[in-house]
Amino acid sequence: MPSKPAPIKKSPVKQAAKKAPAPALVPEPEPAPVEAAPADAAPVEAAAIEETAPAPEGEAAPAEDTPTAEGGTPADARGTKGADAPTPADSAAAEDDAATPAADVPADAEAAVVEEPPKASTPPPPAVPTSAPLDVSVEDVTDSSLTIKWSSPETIGASGLDGYTIEYCKDGTTDWVVAQEELTPTNLFCMKNLTAYDLLHVRVVAVNRGGRSEPGTLAEPVPIREIGERPRIRIPRILKSCYVKQVGEQINLVIPFLGKPKPVVSWLKDGQPVDPRVNIRNSDKDSIIFIRQAQREDSGVYEITVKVDSFEDQSTITLQIVDRPGSPANVKLVDTWGFNAALEWTPPKDNGNTEITGYTIQKADRKTGEWFSVLEHYHRLTTTVTDLIMGNAYSFRVFAENQVGISEMSTVTKGVATIQKTGIVYTPPEYPERDYSEAPRFTTPLINRAATVGYTTKLLCSVRGSPKPKIEWLKNQVIIGNDPKFRQNSTQGICSLEIRKPCCFDGGVYTCRAKNEQGEAVVSCKLEVKQVILSEADKEKSK
Repeated sequence: MPSKPAPIKKSPVKQAAKKAPAPALVPEPEPAPVEAAPADAAPVEAAAIEETAPAPEGEAAPAEDTPTAEGGTPADARGTKGADAPTPADSAAAEDDAATPAADVPADAEAAVVEEPPKASTPPPPAVPTSAPLDVSVEDVTDSSLTIKWSSPETIGASGLDGYTIEYCKDGTTDWVVAQEELTPTNLFCMKNLTAYDLLHVRVVAVNRGGRSEPGTLAEPVPIREIGERPRIRIPRILKSCYVKQVGEQINLVIPFLGKPKPVVSWLKDGQPVDPRVNIRNSDKDSIIFIRQAQREDSGVYEITVKVDSFEDQSTITLQIVDRPGSPANVKLVDTWGFNAALEWTPPKDNGNTEITGYTIQKADRKTGEWFSVLEHYHRLTTTVTDLIMGNAYSFRVFAENQVGISEMSTVTKGVATIQKTGIVYTPPEYPERDYSEAPRFTTPLINRAATVGYTTKLLCSVRGSPKPKIEWLKNQVIIGNDPKFRQNSTQGICSLEIRKPCCFDGGVYTCRAKNEQGEAVVSCKLEVKQVILSEADKEKSK
C-alpha cells in the first residue's frame, strides 16, 4: 500500500494569500482584452503544478489541459476536482493551488491596467480672423479703373493669411460688389471696367481660416475720372530746414504746388487749425502764409495738404520765432581770496526759444559804481575774476546771450567781494650814483656866412656838456663884451650871436668858446660883410 506523501509546508506569503479573498475569482470586466489571459495564466498554472506533491499511485493526476472558464484561472478547475475526490493529499494540493492563484492574479490585473486605451489629443484652438487691413489709399484712378493699396493687418494670428478681397459700392447705395474672383495675396489691386463719374466707396477685407476680418475702408468716396495732374508740393530749399525769425519781424512764405483741376489746400499747425492771426492766401499755383508781426507762439510745425479728388500731397514747414533770452538765475559769489573772486550761476529759465551761446560777466567798484566787462561770449557757468584792486569792494552781474543778442536784464550778486588790505612795506631799490660830468662838445658847428651891410644877421651853434658850460664869443680872437652891437644868447644848449646892422668893419672870424670844469671846446666861422653897389639909374630913383 503506497505511503502518503508528506505534507507541504506553506510559506507565510501563501498563508496570507489563503486568508485574503482571492480577487482572481471575480470575472474581469468586458472591455479588458481576453486574449492576454491565457498567455499570462500558463506560467501561473505551471508554477502551481510544480509546487503540488505528486498524486498517489492508482489515482489519476489532474489533466493539464483542463478547460478554464473565460476570465478565470487554473485554480477554479482544481477547486472543482478536489470537491469530487476529497483526499488528504488533494486537500493539501488544493490549498496550495488556491493560494497560488491568489498571489498571481494581481499580476494579470496589473497587466490589464497598464494596457489602457490611448488618450485623445488636445484639439487645436479655433481659428481667429485677422485684424483689419491698414492705410487703405488710392494709388491711381482713370475714367474706367481704380487702383488702391493698403498695408498688412497688425494682427494676423497663427492661422496665417489666405489673401484679400476688395469690395466696392456706389455712393448712396448699400450693395457691395466683390471686385475679383479669387483672393489677391498682394497689397495692391486695380479694379477695371468701372463706369466714369461714379462715386465709389471701397473697402478691403483680409481672409483666413478664421473667416473675414473687419474691413479697412477708404476715408472718402472716390470719383472715377481722369486726373489732369496729381498734386505735388514744391517746398523752397530755404524752408526745407528750420526757418528762424525774430519776434516782431514779418513772415511772408510762398509755397508753390502743382495739380489739376484746382487743388484744395488746407493748413494745420501742430495738428490743430491755424490761428486766425496767421493769414493764408491760396491760388491755383501756390499758397502764401503771412504773419505781420511774428510772436513766440507762432513757432511750430505747419503742415500743408494739397488735395485733388482722392490724391493728396503733404509737406511740413518748421517755424522758429526767437527772442533775446532772460537773465541768468542764481548768480552767487562763491569765494574771495587774494585779488580773486569766484562766481557761479545757472542758465536762464527763458532761453528766447533758441540755445544760449554765451554769457557776459561785468564788475563794478562800489566807490564809483561804473560797470566794466570782464568776460564776453563766455560758455561756462563758473568763472574766477582776477586782478582786483586791494582795498576795494566789488559787485558782479551776468548777462545771457543767444543768436539774437544779449539779455535786456542782468542778475547781480547779492554779496560783495571785498579785497582786504595787507601790511606791505615798500623798500625802494638802491641804485649806484652815476657821474654825468662831461666836457663841452659842439654838436652843431658854426658855418661861414656872408652878410649885407645894414641887414642884421645871426650866427648859430649847439653845444652839450655837464655841468652846463659857460659860453663866450670872440671876434678875431678878442672877447666880445657887452657891446650893444652884439646880442648873445644860450638856451638849452643852443648858442646864438646876433649882429645888428653890420658894417664893412664887422666882418672877420667869430669864435664860440664853451668852458666847464671838465674842459672847453671852440668852434669858429668867417663872416663876410658886403657893400651893395647901386647903378646910376638906381641912384637917380633913390633920390
